[in-house]
Formats: sequence, structure tokens, C-alpha cells
Amino acid sequence: MFAPLTALPYRHVLTLPAAPCAVRMARETAELTLNGWGIGLRHPTVDPALLILSELVTNTIRHAAAHSPQVTVIYGASQERLVFAVHDTHPYQPPLDGPVDGTGGGLAMVRELVCDLGGTAVVRTSTTVAGKGIWISLPL
Repeated sequence: MFAPLTALPYRHVLTLPAAPCAVRMARETAELTLNGWGIGLRHPTVDPALLILSELVTNTIRHAAAHSPQVTVIYGASQERLVFAVHDTHPYQPPLDGPVDGTGGGLAMVRELVCDLGGTAVVRTSTTVAGKGIWISLPL
């Protein structure tokens, strides 16, 4: 289950243009932020989490940029959990349990990585602005 973001001692929000450079910027910001929070980049959860984050931002750029000129990445952590979300303003809510598309990526890969790590993934409708966020919670 997701801890409310306000209950997490570490939080960071980053808004980027929905352009290819956003993937690198979101990932680099995650690395710097996690390091600043004392979560080492060699922690076994970090590499898969960065891959999941990169895939979610890539999907937003690929599928939602026409309706969402910006992507917002929300990072949060506690000693026990790493939480992040990728939010866009496109109204479509993709199913996280869709079929594997054969490309080696996408939400099927995200779902598989999250499950392998014992985490959770949900699509949430935003309560403050249009669109949705895909929220990932991973144990540390």
C-alpha cells in the first residue's frame, strides 16, 4: 500500500518538458536525490527503480506529449520505501496489467520489475489537475 507522500521524510518534485531530454534529466535527478538522501546507488533496488522511472517517462513522452506538454516526476523515500510517480495531463489511464507487447519495454516490463522487487504500482487519477500519475512503491 502507498504511504501518503506527506508521511515520507524525503520528497522532491521535478517538472520537465515532455521531450526526449526529460528521460535523462529525470534519471540524473533521481540519482542525485537518492544519493543526497543516503540511499546508495549500489542498493539493489536502485538500478531497477531507475529503469522503471526511465520507462515511465519514456512512455509519457511517447504516448501523452500531444496532450501533456510537461511531465512531473515525484520522488519520495523513507528508510523502508522508495516511492516515485510520473504524472502527465493526458486523460487516458493505461492498464498496468496489459499484455506484453514484444518490444521488451512498456508497462508490462514495469509491472514485472515492480512485482519482482515486491513493490506496488497503481495508476491514479489526479485530484488537483487533469491527468493521471503512475505511482511506484518499492521496499528498500
